[in-house]
Amino acid sequence: MSTRLDAQFRFLIEADKLKQVQRATLLTDGSRRENSGEHSWHLALYALVLADHAGPGVNIDRVVRMLLLHDLVEIDVGDVPIHSANGTAHGSAAVQAAEAAAADRIFGILPDDLRDELRALWQEFEAAETPDAVFAKALDRVQPVIHNIASGGGTWAEYDVTWPQLEQRVGARIARGAPALWDWIAARARGWFGV
Repeated sequence: MSTRLDAQFRFLIEADKLKQVQRATLLTDGSRRENSGEHSWHLALYALVLADHAGPGVNIDRVVRMLLLHDLVEIDVGDVPIHSANGTAHGSAAVQAAEAAAADRIFGILPDDLRDELRALWQEFEAAETPDAVFAKALDRVQPVIHNIASGGGTWAEYDVTWPQLEQRVGARIARGAPALWDWIAARARGWFGV
């Protein structure tokens, strides 16, 4: 007979697979690409350290929880870079459907109460409508930019990223959830684009 603890550990073992998902983003020293497990941990740390930039009513504990969960779907779907130019562009209907199916499968491993609670947090992050999710999304956009700046331009050249693309795909999300962070980052990123 399967117990609650069996299901919890099955989920945690499944979540370990996130460490095998390679992202487009380089580590800050440029030595290799980060994995999605590292990314999720780093974003949780970003939330703790940059909490003073959250808007009114933002619950940092909820933001940390969202950030620890937000990329679990990449176990099935993989990382889809925000600047990818292929047909499975970040945010496309096909990617969203694949991620929703992955969320059903992965969170479905858990006991019902945890499945519902954690899947709801993931969905809230994806919708980016609540103050907590808006701030979490902003941080999710901040971290790769910081990595690109620190690693000498990182993958911007590899993906032919332009300043208008960065402003539209990344800057707008950051400015919505943490305007002071975008001001600081933009001042440092512009030089890489000659603006």
